[in-house]
Amino acid sequence: MLEIISVLVVGGGALLLFMFYEAHRNEVRTHLFTFPRFPEDVTLTIFFISDIHKRKLSADMMEHVRKKADIVVIGGDLTEKAVPLSRVEENLDKLAAIGSVYFIWGNNDYEVNTDELRRLLKKKGVREIVNDSVSLQLRGGVVNLIGVDDASTQRAELPQALSKADPSCFNILLSHDPRLVKQVGKEDGIDLMLSGHTHGGQIRILGWGLYKKGRIEELSQTTLLVSNGYGTTALPLRLGAPAETHLLTIKRDAE
Repeated sequence: MLEIISVLVVGGGALLLFMFYEAHRNEVRTHLFTFPRFPEDVTLTIFFISDIHKRKLSADMMEHVRKKADIVVIGGDLTEKAVPLSRVEENLDKLAAIGSVYFIWGNNDYEVNTDELRRLLKKKGVREIVNDSVSLQLRGGVVNLIGVDDASTQRAELPQALSKADPSCFNILLSHDPRLVKQVGKEDGIDLMLSGHTHGGQIRILGWGLYKKGRIEELSQTTLLVSNGYGTTALPLRLGAPAETHLLTIKRDAE
């Protein structure tokens, strides 16, 4: 009996260490997207990170990305209740060293003093996109970043955001909550949608989790990327849905 208990204790401890490791990985997943509507003779590389929560960004990871990305997109949950504003500022400084930073709100961002957070974003030159659209002028044309407020707290105004962008241009929809994709129509001209929020289920038992694992889906109305996210909620542990960030290179389809 003592041997069995010892094996269970050692095994349980090893599992917890592995789950802690999975939650604190600094993986940058690379993706190449090609679209027939993307501007010709130009590429756009985006560093996409969502759900930072309590974590401090890895300096080594930021250095790895710094010379490879054109812009940074924060997909919500930059922070949460009880995270020191100084830590958020430090993270923003690291992201701003990569390039221009764009931010959409997530549900946990509303747990902090939003006026203080907005002042910090402005101080660091971070562009909020709140039910609005920002146009990136590329050499071969225009790419619109269409950002909605957090859908899980009923703050998203998708029609308002869509009205600010030309559906004939190349459009990227930024929504913290991926469930908003159900409201997107093919006529809206959304080529790519970036989301987080779900943490990929965070802890998956035998492949099962509360939410789907992070993924890329080719849907009839758009291409959807959902990230597992960088941080965690509640417990600093992950299983089957490791922490991740993304380096997205987008260019025109040769065909």
